Amino acid sequence: MLHVVLLEPEMPANTGNIGRTCVATGSKLHLIRPLGFQINDKMLKRAGLDYWPDLDVTVYDDYEDFLERNPGAKIYMASTKAQRLYTEPDYEDGCYLMFGKESAGLPEELLLANRENTIRIPMLPDIRSLNLSNSVAVVVYEALRHQGFAGMQIEGQLHRLHW
Repeated sequence: MLHVVLLEPEMPANTGNIGRTCVATGSKLHLIRPLGFQINDKMLKRAGLDYWPDLDVTVYDDYEDFLERNPGAKIYMASTKAQRLYTEPDYEDGCYLMFGKESAGLPEELLLANRENTIRIPMLPDIRSLNLSNSVAVVVYEALRHQGFAGMQIEGQLHRLHW
């Protein structure tokens, strides 16, 4: 199982979309306060559609609370400031993929303290960042690819016709 960690997310629609991605991939979602919305926010539920009740989600008071409750967690920190590409790590089962808030990303102090585990998605130089929900999807599916998409449905089926 993968763990998706959002440090101080601000936009309920992004978190709802990320929650839906977590349900679709069997990943656990970790939300670290302060949040820019209420968990019962209708934008959050709208983006997550009817998947939200199936989401495995834990909310933490702050980063220290997260670390205390997840001792020894292998955390990869995604940032536009990182030097290593998101395709480079050999993501192990049970690893944590951490993303920062929409307006500022992860604090630079965290990145420096975890330099060997920081990752980035390449972009053109004039682009500030991808949407948070898109970034999570890109990295989650790369980590799942490294794990051979274990337990996931690989082949699709047509509804009315047959392949």
